[in-house]
Amino acid sequence: MKKIILFACILSSAIFQAQNKQIFESPKLKEEISAHKTIAVLPFKSTISYKRLPKNFDADLNTQEEKKSGLSLQSGLYTYLLRKSSDYSVSIQDPEKTNILLKQNGSFENLDELTPDALAKILGVDAVIKCTYAYEKTGSEGGAIVKSLLIGFGTGKVATSDLTMNIYNAKDGDLLWRFYKQMNEDVMSSPKAMMEHMMRKVGRNFPYEKS
Repeated sequence: MKKIILFACILSSAIFQAQNKQIFESPKLKEEISAHKTIAVLPFKSTISYKRLPKNFDADLNTQEEKKSGLSLQSGLYTYLLRKSSDYSVSIQDPEKTNILLKQNGSFENLDELTPDALAKILGVDAVIKCTYAYEKTGSEGGAIVKSLLIGFGTGKVATSDLTMNIYNAKDGDLLWRFYKQMNEDVMSSPKAMMEHMMRKVGRNFPYEKS
């Protein structure tokens, strides 16, 4: 009976993991990316929400944190891809240059109002990476610590994060590749460690990796 229960738990966990990672590849993905030389990572569209709003919640401060997070995630993804650049068939534009070009064009604050091919033209690249990152605080650290101590490590969930990463073709603005991943943040983990783990997931599936 115990073996049956254990197997059911493992199977349930496997199904949960499968449901929380999704990848889309366009039929013309390989053909199009074979001609790409340079790609750019746009600032992330980052949202920070709470299952229950904390006391003294400041909406303006939260908006500032979202913008700060979007730039930090852009830099984090660039740094991770840069570390593995020898494995990729393209070069990645420095985000500092990306953001300066967007600001000079007046597009930095309204990325959602421009098509991917228009953004790629501004940046002079063959493809753009657009990402959304949704972070939701779901529980308190205090309660999660107690739960971890009573039940076991890995059970003290305090937040969930959803990453959606899209690669758009500069030539026609078509979506070539999409990666979606949901993760839980444990009370014993750090945002930096969770981001690194998520980036490794992206890196293992990145379509520009040399064969």
